[in-house]
Amino acid sequence: MSGRCFFFAGGGTGGHIYPAIAVAEQIVKLEPTAQIHFFCSNRSIDAHILQQAGLEYTTLPAKGLGFRPGKLLSFCTTFFKSYRIAKEIIAASNDAIVIGIGGFVAAPACRAAHKLKVPVVLLNVDIVPGRANKLIARWADEIYVQFEDTIQYLAKFKKKINIVGCPLRGSFSNPQPEKAIEQLGLDKNKKILLITGASSGSENINDTICSLLQKLGGFADNWQIVHLAGRANFEKVSQKYAGAKIKYKVLGYYDDMQNLLAAADLAIGRSGAVSVAEFAAAAVPSICMPYPYHRDRHQYLNAGKLVGAGAAIIVDDLPDAKDRAGWLWEELEVLMKDEKKRQGMADACRRVARLDAGYKVAEKLVKITL
Repeated sequence: MSGRCFFFAGGGTGGHIYPAIAVAEQIVKLEPTAQIHFFCSNRSIDAHILQQAGLEYTTLPAKGLGFRPGKLLSFCTTFFKSYRIAKEIIAASNDAIVIGIGGFVAAPACRAAHKLKVPVVLLNVDIVPGRANKLIARWADEIYVQFEDTIQYLAKFKKKINIVGCPLRGSFSNPQPEKAIEQLGLDKNKKILLITGASSGSENINDTICSLLQKLGGFADNWQIVHLAGRANFEKVSQKYAGAKIKYKVLGYYDDMQNLLAAADLAIGRSGAVSVAEFAAAAVPSICMPYPYHRDRHQYLNAGKLVGAGAAIIVDDLPDAKDRAGWLWEELEVLMKDEKKRQGMADACRRVARLDAGYKVAEKLVKITL
């Protein structure tokens, strides 16, 4: 007999979906008859991640909120269409729980659950909740957050909040770095500099690293680069690496980040909530280049948690490409030369890493009753 259905609602980036998958893994371990289903966006990254994980999903047509007349109309139209789709599916389950995980598709599904008097839970891993999560907090029975700082942004709902950390897939507790090294054809005797712009890649990070390839060639004897460029940027970045003196591997995307991060000796990347949690879990020193165009600057706040612990350094993604490259090289050169400093940052990662968040959330979810 099928068990309860746990609906996860949200998407648009890996940062929304991966923590949900981590919780789903633990739910199934605790409650083997549980059914897992995702309501996700129509962005290709959602389908790719969920298909790789072997999870069922329904795509909702919801679009982000915009205040220009055309965008506002599109938001309203797709919100209610998504609401109707989600409501019909949720209503078909006799025993359901809906977990909002962030992104513009989360709100209509959580609204549908609230109307059906189905329990609603919010999982918010960024320090600053986005618009959708602030709305969902009104309907949520319980709220799970990564950082204590988040409470100030959801002060009205303080009694509902549980501080658990960022759920990470179980494989982060037992990574296999040698698999990534073998799969990518890397030199096991050379250190690895990992470049990542998160699930979609970052053009600014890509361009900055490519502008430093000649200087990085000076480390060719002891270092190699793995550069996750983003699928849309793969060809462009690959061409810029042609002729580089340092050994390199350019990829559009890589699924087994737990293995690759565990193999890395130093990482450069954005500082989304999942990224900083993964850097800490993998004990990899990092140079964080927060995405600079969010109004709330939440990636700076996320990175600040690692910096405060001594586990990372922040380099601003400056508007001027030359200034950005100069600042990055100043920090990067020092860290690539100083193994003792890198080791100290890795030790700091281990002190702040939280690997049990997925289990903690799942344990609470399976106890929720109608």
